[in-house]
Amino acid sequence: MNNQPNNPLHGLSLEKILTRLVEHYGWAGLYDEVRVNCFSKDPSIKSSLKFLRKTQWARDKVEALYINTFS
Repeated sequence: MNNQPNNPLHGLSLEKILTRLVEHYGWAGLYDEVRVNCFSKDPSIKSSLKFLRKTQWARDKVEALYINTFS
């Protein structure tokens, strides 16, 4: 198995990352941390995942927030 001891996101899907952040911050709090409209205008996991998979800069910010919050 390919271990990545220096990668704190190893083994985590984007959906798991987003779900945990929403549980921790809520949608409004997540929008305060990462200013993307999919977190404020009718937010859902499905629509946010679709946006984050297409938009690398937003995904990078969400992943960095996850690392800063839970590591």
